[in-house]
Amino acid sequence: MKKIATLTLTTLLASSLTFGTAFAFSDVEADQAEAVKALQERGVVSGFDSEHFVPKGKISYAQTVQMIVKGLNLNLDTIRFIKQPLASDTYTNIPNDAWYADAFIIAHYNGLEIAKDVNPNATITREQFGDLLVRALEKKGNFPLIKMFIEIKDADQINVDYQGTLQRLLLYKITKLDQDGKFNPKAEVTRGEAANWLYQATKVMNAHAQAPVPAEEIAVKIDKVNDDVNKITLSRGDKPNPGYTIEITGIQFKDDGQAVITYTLHDPKPDMMYPAVITEAKATTYVSSKFKATAELAAANK
Repeated sequence: MKKIATLTLTTLLASSLTFGTAFAFSDVEADQAEAVKALQERGVVSGFDSEHFVPKGKISYAQTVQMIVKGLNLNLDTIRFIKQPLASDTYTNIPNDAWYADAFIIAHYNGLEIAKDVNPNATITREQFGDLLVRALEKKGNFPLIKMFIEIKDADQINVDYQGTLQRLLLYKITKLDQDGKFNPKAEVTRGEAANWLYQATKVMNAHAQAPVPAEEIAVKIDKVNDDVNKITLSRGDKPNPGYTIEITGIQFKDDGQAVITYTLHDPKPDMMYPAVITEAKATTYVSSKFKATAELAAANK
């Protein structure tokens, strides 16, 4: 049995966006100064030198992921690994020795879906940054949201996959439309905009910090398939709609004869409609009868 290892963030940040010492920048406008200063003091952003932040400059996808991961404090502190995870396990274009590799690993294991063939050096658009930021924020908890529709004048230019998250970006008041009611989704996000949006997201997160939610009871049912194999069903019981699910994420076979089945729980997505049908939320897997099956909430979901 291999010893379980814990991944720690060991790579020093090489990006000018995410490393440096606090200074006052002469080129940051008043509406972004508070955000830049707050993130700079936390080591999330920095300038090109002591005088210039270059707020109108562009940022790469790699800088974006590093910035969001660090700014929202996504980490792997409670996750245990049998094998040290590598960026190349998940992404085809992320070198394992890249300064941003750990950030992509952390994002992945916190459930933040990013395309396997993402180009880390590509610049990122406003709609891409907004979508990624909202999805990362919502990994930190369920935040109160006024259910209303905001009319976006250039909504026809928004990628259909981003429409729901960008509506929530506006409803969380992380940013707002321009004076013409447009979002300008295809424009590249600037360093100043990125810092301001991230700062507003941290304010949403901190303002609604949630107390730990009591663990939901999960039933473990064992059915014999044959002398060698048992069918294991994990159930969170009957739910009011199919939006409530349980997903088996892995099985750890222990030296003491236990098979620990890890799982995550998913609740209805706020931008989805579900039929009002009572549905049992369950998932199944198969385990050797030599092991005693138990269930445990995956660390990233605790």
